[in-house]
Amino acid sequence: MSTTTDVAAPRSTDQTPGGVQRLTFAKAINLGLRRALEQDDRVLLMGEDIGKLGGVFRVTDGLQKDFGADRVVDTPLAESGIVGTAIGLAMRGYRPVCEIQFDGFIFPAFDQITTQLAKMHYRSKGRLTLPVVIRVPYGGGIGAVEHHSESPEALFAHTAGLRVVSPSSPVEAYAMIQQAIASPDPVLFFEPKGRYWEKGDVDLDAAPAGQLLDKARVVRAGTDVTLVAYGPTVQTALKAADTAAQEGTSIEVVDLRALSPLDTATVAESVRRTGRCVVVHEAPVLYGTGAEVAARITEECFFHLEAPVLRVGGFHAPYPVAKIEHDYLPGLDRVLDAVDRALAF
Repeated sequence: MSTTTDVAAPRSTDQTPGGVQRLTFAKAINLGLRRALEQDDRVLLMGEDIGKLGGVFRVTDGLQKDFGADRVVDTPLAESGIVGTAIGLAMRGYRPVCEIQFDGFIFPAFDQITTQLAKMHYRSKGRLTLPVVIRVPYGGGIGAVEHHSESPEALFAHTAGLRVVSPSSPVEAYAMIQQAIASPDPVLFFEPKGRYWEKGDVDLDAAPAGQLLDKARVVRAGTDVTLVAYGPTVQTALKAADTAAQEGTSIEVVDLRALSPLDTATVAESVRRTGRCVVVHEAPVLYGTGAEVAARITEECFFHLEAPVLRVGGFHAPYPVAKIEHDYLPGLDRVLDAVDRALAF
């Protein structure tokens, strides 16, 4: 591929169905990718077994058949090579979307992502943009073996120059993957693989309302405690709110959607109403996203807080074997315990 005109036209167009459909999380991403491929010839997908197989989780199922092997590319088992090639393609005008098969496999590409992809725009004084999306199935809950249930999002949110986002529902996934591909910035798109089979009603004709890649949203209103979550733990937070409501406690749930940039304003507005804040994520608590949220909310809402900002997450230990992973993950009981502690102050 020597110029941006070398990319092949799509083999099929306007195949994305319309209207409101009940879709799994994985299918919503699939249709979002399909729409991006249809609308922009510069978009191409790259990853291990994403073509004929459709990926380990079948997220790219059917896309190589319809768009060809030059747009949906099966790559060697070499994450550094996948991302490095994507960087070169982006410099020549393409919009590559890389799939990292499992979260723990991203580390061979860490150098390419943090020292090249994240810094090229700054290094070139804004002359170069690298519109690369890296899709990362992450998190636990599927009974996988070692290196298949990591939550490394904070490592990339710590790196300037990268957008780091995580959808929490099929509706969010469908809209956010399209916005990520359209973004001029590199985007780490963390997909909660434990939620791939959950379903939701998605309007395939609706244009995304606003820029979802840097805006949190209140998904449930409440008055007593703000519960902040993202990705796989948003549903956990909503279940906690339902349970607490039975005992007379009103929990407001905020879905961060983006970890970098972090929408502190939406969280702070909620905390000023409730006076209390609990942050929950699957990643270890130590040095995690919750620490950043807690620090910012303490700075901005100090005189509104009735209790310290509390955090719930994984432990500072390697992800455990499948038999005990649910003891590691922040489940309903641990979240509600933190809510009770916040209310006790």
